[in-house]
Amino acid sequence: MASFLSIQDLHVSYRSRESGLRPALVGVSFEILPGEILGVLGESGSGKSTLAAALVRLLPPNGQITQGAVLFEGKDLFKSKAEELRQIRGGRIALIFQEPSLALHPTIRVREQVRQILAAHEPAGKSNLRERTQEVFSVLFPGDADRISQSYPHQLSGGQQQRVLIAQAIACRPSVIIADEPTASLDPTTQMEILSVFRTLKEKLGLAMIFITHNPALLAGFADRLLVLYGGRVVECGPAEAVLVSPRHPYTKGLFQSIPASLQEGTKSSKTILPAIAGDSSLSLPKEGCSFEPKCTERMDACRERGPVPVNLSASHTVSCFRYEK
Repeated sequence: MASFLSIQDLHVSYRSRESGLRPALVGVSFEILPGEILGVLGESGSGKSTLAAALVRLLPPNGQITQGAVLFEGKDLFKSKAEELRQIRGGRIALIFQEPSLALHPTIRVREQVRQILAAHEPAGKSNLRERTQEVFSVLFPGDADRISQSYPHQLSGGQQQRVLIAQAIACRPSVIIADEPTASLDPTTQMEILSVFRTLKEKLGLAMIFITHNPALLAGFADRLLVLYGGRVVECGPAEAVLVSPRHPYTKGLFQSIPASLQEGTKSSKTILPAIAGDSSLSLPKEGCSFEPKCTERMDACRERGPVPVNLSASHTVSCFRYEK
C-alpha cells in the first residue's frame, strides 16, 4: 500500500541570541499509510512537539525548517502557498494540542468553537453547520451531546475538554490527525478512555494518526508502528509489537526499563528503585558522532567519530546504531 504522507530528511532549528541556530530535528524521515497509527516516542526535549508543529508549518517565530520535505498526497506542504496551507490544516490534516485548557477559548461555548472550524473549511448554510456540529458531538459524547455542546470549557472535565479538541479535529473529516501528547494532563483512567475514542474513530473514519507521547505504555495494543526520537534524530522505527517486546537501540532499551511495572502490567505500585539512563541530561548533544553516545553503556569508538545511519533489521524495522552495522 502506498504512503500518502511522507516526511523526507526533515531538519528544523531554533534561533537564539546566545547560540544562533541550534538543531531540534536532524534528518527525520518516515511515511504514514492510510488508516495507520504511528506512535512517536521520546522524552522531553527529543523533538516530538517540534515535529508536530513542523509538519503543518506552525513553528514559533524562532523556529526554522532548514531542509527537507513533507509530501501529502504528492504535494510538498513546505512549498504550498499560505491560502492552500490554511485549507489543508484542519481540513485534511488536523493537529490536536496537549493542553485543552489552553487550546479552547474560555468564553465561547464549545459548540461554537467546533462550528467555527467547520465554517472555515466548508462553506455551508447555518442550518447545515448546526447539523454537522451536532453530528460531531454525538460521535464524541453519545447520550450527552446536547449538554456538552452548550457548555463553556470550564464547565467540563479534563477528559471532556480533550474530547472537544478531538471533535474539532474530526469535524472536517481529515485524512490525518497529529495528536501531540493528547493524554499528558489526564489521569490513567481518562487516558484509556481517550485512547478508546481514537481507536473507534480510526475504525469508523479510516483516519491515519501520528500519536505523540513520552509514555510507551500507552502505545501497546494501540499503535501499528513506533518511531523513537532522541536528540532530534530517529534512533529506531518498526512494528509496535517488535519494538515494544524486543527494542534494539540502547536508548529504546533504557527508556523501557525506566517504566514502573505498575504502568506496564497494571499491578500495584511498590517502592522499587528503577534503572536510569546513564549520563548527565544537562549536557549538550555532541556536535559529532552519535547523539546518544555520552549516555550509552554500549558505546564504541566509532560512536564518537560519526553519526550512525539507519540499519535494516527487517523489511519494516530499522535502528540507527553501529552495533548492527555489518
